[in-house]
Amino acid sequence: MSAAPGTQGIDAHSPWLIANVLAQISFGLLAMTLCLPSMQEWGAIFATPQADVQLTFSGYVVAYGALQLVYGPLSDRHGRRPILMLGLVVAGLASVMAALATDIAQLTAARVLQGAGSAASMVVGRSMVQDLFSGPQRTRVMAYIGMALGMCPPLATLIGGQIHVRWGWPTNFMLLAVLAALLWVAAWLGLPRVAKPTPPAGHWLRAMLSAYARLLREPRFLLYVAILAATTATFYAFLAGAPIVLKGYGIGPDGIGWFIMAVPVSYILGNFMTSRLIAQAGESRVMAWGQALTLCGLVVMLALGLGGVQTALAVALPLLLLGFGHGLLNPPALAGTVGVVPALAGSAAAVAGLMQQLTGATGGYVVGLVPHHGAVNLGWMMLGFALIGATAQCLLRRR
Repeated sequence: MSAAPGTQGIDAHSPWLIANVLAQISFGLLAMTLCLPSMQEWGAIFATPQADVQLTFSGYVVAYGALQLVYGPLSDRHGRRPILMLGLVVAGLASVMAALATDIAQLTAARVLQGAGSAASMVVGRSMVQDLFSGPQRTRVMAYIGMALGMCPPLATLIGGQIHVRWGWPTNFMLLAVLAALLWVAAWLGLPRVAKPTPPAGHWLRAMLSAYARLLREPRFLLYVAILAATTATFYAFLAGAPIVLKGYGIGPDGIGWFIMAVPVSYILGNFMTSRLIAQAGESRVMAWGQALTLCGLVVMLALGLGGVQTALAVALPLLLLGFGHGLLNPPALAGTVGVVPALAGSAAAVAGLMQQLTGATGGYVVGLVPHHGAVNLGWMMLGFALIGATAQCLLRRR
């Protein structure tokens, strides 16, 4: 793999470096999903409506996206590693606060702060891929990242559910605090100080706003972001809604992960195929295949629900197609966002991250506003988000 300009002396082949970057990027999604099985029980534990419980998820997601807008330009200006380490400190302290929460308001506030800290890991990690790799290799590395991220939700929900049953929900947050500390040490010892261009003169806020204005004038960048945002909203609606739907099918906290696993596992396979196909088939064709598979999976799930098939497998199995489709879609779209204006890779990753998390938060919250006696309402929500992404894909192909 070739390294991008400005990275001389860095061994981009090092498995330890790649593993470090993958671990840093994965932390935010792990923190987001480890407590999902506990959300079934928080309503009863804290004597609060389910819509208030969903705010613990949406609050995390909004903060996770919004703070990327700050971390991205700051990492362009001051370097990747210091910003990442700052975020890990915030996330670790917030995890301890969440473990000690005694009501839903305290827990929601801690989750928001946790999301704000975890945002650094995602935006800095994506920016480092831009720093270290170029051309088709960058898309291939994005696919490897997709495989790692795909493992997070199933493993986190399986582990989080078992921990909830055996030691209680606060233990999940203490585990996250320990992981944040370990990743801080890994960042200090193992991540390179990548050479960056001399930052522009003037106040950092003015430079940040100028960078975002530059990106917002790029139609291709905006369309890539729209595709990413739509896929994220579809997936987060599934993550937030699946525990509610599965509870109606008799699936408890310790069993949710086995069914949620359908989407991430097939997503990993899709990313693997992207890493093999992208050089021969090209970005546009691979993304078109991904959109087609995504829509097919949702249509089948809805058809089964409308036909009266009320089982957990009728939700999980059709969404194997959705996960595989997202695995084909996301790596080229991610590479596209940071590659349109390479000098603003951190800012571009931040905008993409914000829009992903805002639409994801919307998907996660609206799930709690409608009844879920089956999978039909969830299916319609997910299909609506997916159609937005398909429309952006069509516009991008025209360009």
